[in-house]
Amino acid sequence: MRRRDALRMMVCTIAIVPTGIAAQTTAKTYRIGTLTVGPPIPPTEGTGKMLVEGLARRGYRLKENLAYEARGASGKIAQMPNLMQELKAAKVDVVVTIGYPSAAAAKASGVPTVIASGSGDPVVTGLVQSFAHPGGNVTGIADDAAALSTKRLGLLKAALPQLRRVAMLWNRDDRGMTQRYDASAKAAEELGVTVQPLGVREPDDFNEAFDAMNREMPDAILMVTDSLTLLNRKRVFDFALEHKVPAIYEQDFMARDGGLMSYGADARESFDRAADLSARIFQGAKPADLPVEIPTRYLFVVNLKTAKAMNFTVPNNVLSLADEVIE
Repeated sequence: MRRRDALRMMVCTIAIVPTGIAAQTTAKTYRIGTLTVGPPIPPTEGTGKMLVEGLARRGYRLKENLAYEARGASGKIAQMPNLMQELKAAKVDVVVTIGYPSAAAAKASGVPTVIASGSGDPVVTGLVQSFAHPGGNVTGIADDAAALSTKRLGLLKAALPQLRRVAMLWNRDDRGMTQRYDASAKAAEELGVTVQPLGVREPDDFNEAFDAMNREMPDAILMVTDSLTLLNRKRVFDFALEHKVPAIYEQDFMARDGGLMSYGADARESFDRAADLSARIFQGAKPADLPVEIPTRYLFVVNLKTAKAMNFTVPNNVLSLADEVIE
């Protein structure tokens, strides 16, 4: 080969290689969406922050290679399909959901979906085919409703040995919550406790629920958590305090907000696992092949300030079980 031809080839190679390397090293921006029946979840606080921190630990960071889209219906379930279409139009790679209506809307869209919490048993509600082989575009974290219901009622019974009648509040329009109510009612029956069923569909229904309890006061209250009951939790706290009725809730922040007791999955663990599943989907895994997980860490929180305000003494054997006591 003549020297001039060799030099020409070297120049062409030098011109081409940097462009190829740049194309290979340009960081892709992955897009995570969150969808809830409640208000949109910001990435800077609460469970949104937990999710973003979990993704950062796996190499996906906001303003570097991660974009965050949040949608929330603020209690208006009919808006869920439109909100999900907005996320799809924003080209999210994964949508993380809270609550059954959110997960159902995400499933219908075909977008890869990770359930973070609140969807009940996803097999019973038809979101996945099985825990081991979800089989569609949905995976995530499941509720072990039967075991949790038994545990919550057992804690109520330990705190209130004379427990005979428990009022159960739940959103009857939410299939996931209805499944959890059914599990709770079955657990109560097995413990010899009568259930006062108080299904609600909208905020005004809480007045009817309070009227029903006033007519026949329960020994205790168990509230199944979804966006509707969460948005009206202060009314339930106030009723329980005024009438001195012990109550247990499903999420730890509700005890910190003023509820007497709570027992449920540790949100930090659940959203970290949701972050891990999302990261694996970013890397090419299919939700159909990612087994549904069950939380391994649960928190029991007791608010002694609320107990004192209602003149209720929490037995020492119950306090000794608490992961957190608010004084």
